[in-house]
Amino acid sequence: MKKECKHMKEKNLLPFHIIKAASEGDVNAINAVLKHYEGYIITLSTRKLYDESGQVHYCVDETLRCRLETKLITKILDFEVA
Repeated sequence: MKKECKHMKEKNLLPFHIIKAASEGDVNAINAVLKHYEGYIITLSTRKLYDESGQVHYCVDETLRCRLETKLITKILDFEVA
């Protein structure tokens, strides 16, 4: 049972070679990292809006989404692989 749980956790990890390539500035690797975190970034940048009748609508704040992606790219490029 523990082996299956560990396997499921490892399935969601980025491979080391992609992280290393991204930290070295490889555009395709950076895009792979952004794609990996895309859902999380969208979740963080989703805002609740109300219309005139009080109905709730959820929208992605594109400015915030771009800021989060830019911050992630900055941290990727600053990351040092030991």
